[in-house]
Amino acid sequence: MLTKKVNCMTYSKKYDLAVIGSGPGGYVAAIKASQSGAKVALIEKGLLGGVCLNVGCIPTKSLLSNASLLQKIRKASEFGIEVGNVSFDYKKMKVRKDGVVDKMRKSLEGLILSNGIEILRGSASFVNQHEIKVKGQDNIHLYAEKVIIATGSEPLEIFPCDHKKIFNSSSILDLEVLPKSIAIIGGGYIGCEFASLFAELGVSVTILEALPSIVSLQGKSISETLTRAFTKKGIQIKTGVMVEKLTAHDKGVKATLKGAGELDFDIALVAVGRKVVSQNLQIENAGVLVNERGVISVDDKMETSVPGIYAIGDVTGKVMLAHVASHQGIVAASNATGQTAYMHYEAVPAVIFTFPEIACVGLTVEQAEEKGYSVSVGKFPFLALGKSVASNDVEGYAQIISDTKTGQILGAEVVGYDASALIGEIALAIANELTLDCVIETIHAHPTTAEGWHEAALLANGTPIHLPPKQKKT
Repeated sequence: MLTKKVNCMTYSKKYDLAVIGSGPGGYVAAIKASQSGAKVALIEKGLLGGVCLNVGCIPTKSLLSNASLLQKIRKASEFGIEVGNVSFDYKKMKVRKDGVVDKMRKSLEGLILSNGIEILRGSASFVNQHEIKVKGQDNIHLYAEKVIIATGSEPLEIFPCDHKKIFNSSSILDLEVLPKSIAIIGGGYIGCEFASLFAELGVSVTILEALPSIVSLQGKSISETLTRAFTKKGIQIKTGVMVEKLTAHDKGVKATLKGAGELDFDIALVAVGRKVVSQNLQIENAGVLVNERGVISVDDKMETSVPGIYAIGDVTGKVMLAHVASHQGIVAASNATGQTAYMHYEAVPAVIFTFPEIACVGLTVEQAEEKGYSVSVGKFPFLALGKSVASNDVEGYAQIISDTKTGQILGAEVVGYDASALIGEIALAIANELTLDCVIETIHAHPTTAEGWHEAALLANGTPIHLPPKQKKT
């Protein structure tokens, strides 16, 4: 193989850009850079698509889609449809989930290759600022003018997981037989999504959360709403409890609580968060600064402390969401190919795929007040929305948070059917610094759930149409 020399080091291939990691940040960055004319190498040590496609977003939503359909079928009689006894096969649900992931992974590979990107399979480590060794299926020493690090994150295991009785959020996706009971350690969005899934499938679920409430980062209103919905479904929620130890034994798992005795379950899921993956990159050889947790510092162009080396996604410790990683990938790739782009985080939508579904964007009421805004809140219940009543999906609400002085929309949250799609309208509004009037003066189709935003904006403005004025809260 033809070799060249740079700085007295030998390398076998040269690229304009090397992207380390093929998750939703990495592959998007690679495509963006390739479309901008760069010669790109995409390095992946595992499966294409990273965590999101293989053990995160896609497989969990596939299983939740199964459970959602089951939920609808069970309510069929309310629509005058009789279906008789309903049963399900969880092993077949898993097979369908695996099929969805496999299909999308193959499609992703085709997409990457169609953009002229070379896929290198193996683990990457830095030799210096421009040179990278790839070791694995492909063994290559390459030179890259620019580099984007997109190595993601992995489950944080505060307790040892044997992946037989004690699972993390990745290994539990391989479960083929449902347990009778499960302890979920952690009441964040990951734990709550799995709680929804297993409860709908008849598993006795207990959430053990150290903080005073579940999904606390999403604000008081969402936390209280989801707590009520979970309690109604029979999910036990124990907040303010500290799990000291998980012990696997022949019959199941024992959870030892600090000052509160012991609880027994068939299995346990540790869902207490994630940690960044930057070890083994030998990143110090490139001079890139990382903190004690392995987080790589970046500026608003996604550039690290070393010019020409960028980092995106979970490894930056910013917002650990797939769609944020993708947007960061576009910003990094743009800057790496001579364009100018900046990353902004004011309008990042977040979705929790529980039953009911939850989505939010911008500031919560508490955050807005802490920042000194005079806050107006318009909260419209789906129970008063025609489409929701007709569809028998009346659980939830649409809420808009605005500044009373300017009318600017500061944040929003929506709980209920199709929340994941509905949040997009207000994300666009916040990103463009729009006001309540912009939503009020926009004609929303009837009957739709999107009308909830129009009604919420009217309430926040003090001019409600479909609720009496006394319903307004400030």
